[in-house]
Formats: sequence, structure tokens, C-alpha cells
Amino acid sequence: MGQIAVIGASETGSEEFETSRIVGRLIAENNETLVCGGLSGVMEAACKGAKERDGLTVGIVPDTGNGNRYLDIVIRTGQGHTRNVLVVQSADAVIAIGGGYGTLSEIAIALKLKREVIGINTWDIPGVMKCASPEEAVLMAVRAARRSPVYHSPRDDPESP
Repeated sequence: MGQIAVIGASETGSEEFETSRIVGRLIAENNETLVCGGLSGVMEAACKGAKERDGLTVGIVPDTGNGNRYLDIVIRTGQGHTRNVLVVQSADAVIAIGGGYGTLSEIAIALKLKREVIGINTWDIPGVMKCASPEEAVLMAVRAARRSPVYHSPRDDPESP
């Protein structure tokens, strides 16, 4: 089980919300963990979709609150936008959906950390692989996550204590 980050704006329109929900659902169907910034908008929609398929969701929130209602695990950082580094550093692959400057900062950090970034209607910059659909984005992210050198979990090794 790998970790796929879903990043995007905390305010979305209905089309972007639905795209994010489908992405979350597909991540769960592929037995991957969804990691996000834990707030509303794209993050909440993706978590909602993952929970519709009994997926595991992790929110790395910027404050000391509880984040959105679809989170299984809440990591309270109290670090504001600095938590963007933690979100992408925790991921084996990143899916960016729409987004503003916060999303741009996460994309830049992910690329700097050599995480593959898959984008749906997001920033058009070198290194971001464009996708036309949630299905294509998740397929690419799952493949990227499984190639990631940090993909291995201690739970995968029956010899570990």
C-alpha cells in the first residue's frame, strides 16, 4: 500500500469537486492511501470519495483542528502553509487538481523531491503530466507510486518486528 497525495484548492466548483471525489474513490479501489492537506474543497472531496470505497485517508492539517469529516488520521501541524512540504514528502506520487498558489507550491516541492506529479486542469509547467480524466490520473499515480523507492512499507515485510 502506497501513499498518493491529492492537492488542490480549498474552494472548488461542482465539476472540480466531482473530479476530486472520483479520484479519491479510485485511489481507494487501488488499495492506496490518500494523503492530503485535510481541509475542504479538493481535499474533502477526494477524502469523501475514498471513504465511499472504505479507503484510508490522512490529512496533514495546517492548524491544530480536526480537518474535514472524512479523515481517518489527522496530523495537526500548527505550521500553516509549511505543512505543504509534509503533504508531498509523505507521498509516493501526487495528483494536482486545479488549484492556486498553494497548489503551485506543493507541485514545486514535489518536483524538487522527485515525486511524479499528475495534473488535472492544474498549472501547466514542466514536470507535470497532464491527464484528461480522473481514471487516467489515478492509473498514472498508482504506477508512479509503485515505482517509488519509498513505496515499501514495513508492513509488507513479514520479517520485520
